[in-house]
Amino acid sequence: MATHSRPVPIRARPGGNVRWVICALLFLATTINYVDRQIIGILKPTLQDELGWSEVDYGNIVFWFQAAYAIGLLACGPLIDRIGARLGYAAAIGIWSLAAMFHAVVRTPFGFSGARFLLGLGESANFPAAIKSVAEWFPRHERALAAGILNAGANVGAIATPIVVPLLTIRFGWQAAFIVTGLLGFLWLAAWLAFYRTPADHPTVTASERAYIDADTEEEPSERVPWRRLFAQRPTWAFVIAKFLTDPVWYLFLFWLPDFFSKEYQLDLKTFGPPLIAVYLLADAGSIGGGWLSSTLMKRGYSVNAARKIALLACALCVVPIVFASGASNLWSAVAILGLAAAAHQGWSSNLYAVVSDTVPRSSIASVMGIGGAAGAVGGMIMAQSVGHLLERIGSYWPVFLWASSAYLIALGVMHLLLPRIGAPVAR
Repeated sequence: MATHSRPVPIRARPGGNVRWVICALLFLATTINYVDRQIIGILKPTLQDELGWSEVDYGNIVFWFQAAYAIGLLACGPLIDRIGARLGYAAAIGIWSLAAMFHAVVRTPFGFSGARFLLGLGESANFPAAIKSVAEWFPRHERALAAGILNAGANVGAIATPIVVPLLTIRFGWQAAFIVTGLLGFLWLAAWLAFYRTPADHPTVTASERAYIDADTEEEPSERVPWRRLFAQRPTWAFVIAKFLTDPVWYLFLFWLPDFFSKEYQLDLKTFGPPLIAVYLLADAGSIGGGWLSSTLMKRGYSVNAARKIALLACALCVVPIVFASGASNLWSAVAILGLAAAAHQGWSSNLYAVVSDTVPRSSIASVMGIGGAAGAVGGMIMAQSVGHLLERIGSYWPVFLWASSAYLIALGVMHLLLPRIGAPVAR
């Protein structure tokens, strides 16, 4: 796979902004994705009280979502590459929105496990389809910023869920929360099918915007690589290893921060909301800021390789202080450290997604995204088991944060060995 290694030429601004409307749709889809994903955690106490679940029942329900998510990531990539982002994304959000609404009509742990399994299969296509869309609609020097904006939807969803879901549940019952959030997906689906086309087929994109999108992509890899052969490619393994090492840190934020605040600062359901919101607001800023950094460096004449790796290194270094979170002198010092790490993770992810679009043929982007996402999901499963055993044995998050502080630097080192120059010919 070959790409150019020269600094990216930046042309005049285009006469149109259709691509940013596309980016807004991707942002909204990711927000809905995370609302549907997290609603089960917010409703856990209510559902356990009303339906009589045990902790084991809830653990099994979560497990089947994670298993389906990993399986779906492997399967959805080749499918999206084959049928395209428009139809692939439509099918995905249709499946996960139906699955979200299906939660409202089941009562048993088995029924919820089935609903979560379908939800995981549908949601697994979100990022592969989104990054493929970014590669179709954005020139190289804007891709990390676009990926950062859509990735910020994850944090908005994480903030919105504990605000919206309790209000719906208190007013209308827990079933209404699942139905309303599912309906949001179908509203998005209608907008997506009405608006999304490739730049070549879109009726409202101007000639100048089309030229702008294609300006720095002439020498990008374009040949289609069979799915099995992707495992023989260095860019695939660079992405897989990076996701396996660093995605578990994000799962740590999603599933363990409330417990950390409870153990360390005696917060409860009524009081850990503001610290969590603060962490995710910082994560939003990091998602956009990390993408902005590499895009800005490229606009100033840095090569693709230099811009991406400088941004990745900056993010990796910002995670290092997380090792001090468990020993912070007060709650808000810990929030600041954890918020910086969450922001760095999201900035890292924005640039990592852009690296895939830099080094993988457009026709194979969704496939590689799926393979890497599955590796990240497996890493998250291992992390969950490991954290549980560590907390039971020593009762401290310090070893977990020590591991997290080094994961990104290790991942970047491996990436550099596999991809010495992003934008240069890659050995097969």
